[in-house]
Amino acid sequence: MGATFADDDDRDRTCCGNMLERAPSAKPPFTIGQLRKAIPPHCFQRSVLRSSSYLALDLALIAVFFYATRYILLLEKNNNNWGGDALGWTMWAVYWTLQGCVATGVWVIAHECGHHAFSDYQWLDDTVGFLLHSCLLVPYFSWKYSHRRHHSNTGSVDRDEVFVPKKKKEIAAAAGGGSGVTEYLQHPLGRILMIALMLLLGWPLYLICNVSGRKYPRFASHFDPNSPIYSRREQLQIVISDVGLLLAGIGLYRLGTAYGFLWLFKVYGVPLLIVNMFLVLITFLQHTHPALPHYEDAEWDWLRGALATVDRDYGILNSVFHHIVDTHVAHHMFSTMPHYHAMEATKAMKPILGRYYQFDSTPVPLALYRDFKECMYVEADADGGDGVLWFSAKLTQAS
Repeated sequence: MGATFADDDDRDRTCCGNMLERAPSAKPPFTIGQLRKAIPPHCFQRSVLRSSSYLALDLALIAVFFYATRYILLLEKNNNNWGGDALGWTMWAVYWTLQGCVATGVWVIAHECGHHAFSDYQWLDDTVGFLLHSCLLVPYFSWKYSHRRHHSNTGSVDRDEVFVPKKKKEIAAAAGGGSGVTEYLQHPLGRILMIALMLLLGWPLYLICNVSGRKYPRFASHFDPNSPIYSRREQLQIVISDVGLLLAGIGLYRLGTAYGFLWLFKVYGVPLLIVNMFLVLITFLQHTHPALPHYEDAEWDWLRGALATVDRDYGILNSVFHHIVDTHVAHHMFSTMPHYHAMEATKAMKPILGRYYQFDSTPVPLALYRDFKECMYVEADADGGDGVLWFSAKLTQAS
């Protein structure tokens, strides 16, 4: 459950009933400069060699897992069956899980390239990030720019770019319009269905038509260089991103025609779906929590907004995902810091952050269901606090 911890022992503590206490929403008694001074200077140093070593390990694992599929395919051939009976299905499930998890780590490294956290050379970061994200069907520059604006406006209900929470009046309008969605969300099966749809379709719908993103006066898409998401000087790079996806698509089509599209779906398509689901899951849980405030323009400032995020514990996947999940607070403070220094930086900042640091050790499936249930919309407290909004799930009051 939601928690604020000041030391490592507390961070490792199991959940208990009082850990959904709201995070502080007042202006912090510290500055970003004080946080930076508390972190050892070497944490801000980027190493091409070290960054590349993590990427090389990930790519090597992906190659090993891919090579192992030949034995699964041989098993299928010998059994004259798509899945080689129960053993074949089990082997595919293991492959999909391992490949999806490691490929998510590659996605995270490309994300670091977009933040200029891979090396000291912007051209190298953009080249590596463009190649990696294109192979994962991500428009690198398009997402880089919208994600940069997310970091510039985190916690703002008016200007943030992703998983922007709905206000109470929007939920009330949806309920009054007879959409039926709010009714589904009041039942466990309805919530589970909506969670499944969010994980499966959330990422492509966000890229295609900005679902869950900031409201713009006209249609917004990550594939459109004229989208209101982007400035005129960014339009050429949006086209380059689209070209990268087109080339990746042509390459995948040729692989499909050469080896079969069913083969392509099994070795590439399913792991990619897992990557996309992890991306939605990670982002949702980083910024959706009953303890986190959101701000309207009158109250928002960068530091308070950046603190409106929560570190999570994914167990062994913390390392597989290069600690994007358990050091996300530090990432929002200093996004150009490489991931291999983020844990040390987090430890150095926590004494200063105090209750402003949020960590949640709830098992991820339970946290996903709880936060999806409890964080339906945001509203200000009835006794004041205009401009500071908190999550709520009282649908009967919103209708």
